[in-house]
Amino acid sequence: MLSNSVDPWYNLAWEEMLLVGTKQKGTILYLWQNQNTVVIGRNQNAWKECRHELLAEEGGKLARRLSGGGAVYHDLGNLNFTFITSRKAYNLDKQLQVILNAAASLGIPAEFSGRNDILAQGRKFSGNAFYKHGDRAYHHGTILIAADFDKMGRYLQVSKEKMATKGISSVQSRVVNLSELNPGVDVESMKQALVASFKELYTPLGDEVAFHDNLEQEYPVLKGLYEKYASWEWRFGQTPAFDLSLEHRFPWGGIELGLKLAGGKIEQATIFSDAMEPHLILALGPAMEGRALEKNALQAALDGLNNLPDLDTENAQHIIQDIADWLISVNI
Repeated sequence: MLSNSVDPWYNLAWEEMLLVGTKQKGTILYLWQNQNTVVIGRNQNAWKECRHELLAEEGGKLARRLSGGGAVYHDLGNLNFTFITSRKAYNLDKQLQVILNAAASLGIPAEFSGRNDILAQGRKFSGNAFYKHGDRAYHHGTILIAADFDKMGRYLQVSKEKMATKGISSVQSRVVNLSELNPGVDVESMKQALVASFKELYTPLGDEVAFHDNLEQEYPVLKGLYEKYASWEWRFGQTPAFDLSLEHRFPWGGIELGLKLAGGKIEQATIFSDAMEPHLILALGPAMEGRALEKNALQAALDGLNNLPDLDTENAQHIIQDIADWLISVNI
């Protein structure tokens, strides 16, 4: 499925519609591009991740996706992909292999590394993120082909702590365009390589594969989804004044707790994070609200999150334990 729009709000609305609003069997490959866009993760603080005023002044758009992870810059030198399928058919290794085989067919050996990166010659050309909803799931990511790294550096505000944990001095120093590795690669050739790789890995095995050339058919739900993604509330949300703010960076991502207090209890908890478990981060604030600002009470709140639906159980438990150990160690 190929989108002919370069509007991030429209493309993200289609992505969600394909996830929750269709009865399509098998696996959908959705290819899309955004023009001059910063897309932040579901639980990130828009005010900290992006120079959004500069972006808007220069005709760009800020968007927020459903999945977790960090902020990324999109332009027409970047190609986005989404694998949309049932939880039963979801196979991350197979989906990643589609990307790796496509790159290899263009003369670029690649590998999956860390929590969400695809590398070529040790540098990142693709960041990946993941989302589950009921019995459906998706895996999406970027492919840098000829992106404008100067704009990427101007718009993204990456914390010094995050760069330090990755051993880099700037965002640009750790990423690479595929056209730098092979000047013959462009967006169109990558689209064709992805389609060929997708069909080779899926069709012979009897999967019911949906690949369409365009997005001509409209769905009633699409208008409402577009309005959601374009809204100030979805993109920026509320950032109230906090009585207590705590921040820490873990190997799995950073977290910021903003707490409003009343009578020794947590009245409101706002959580920002680039963790890859968006459902867990969304549940963390409500679990802490109404609790005493006391370590045992916060530990009990965290313990109750282990059985949430839509989680990667092992990863979620690791995140919960790390947060608990951190809160025990700080002076609150």
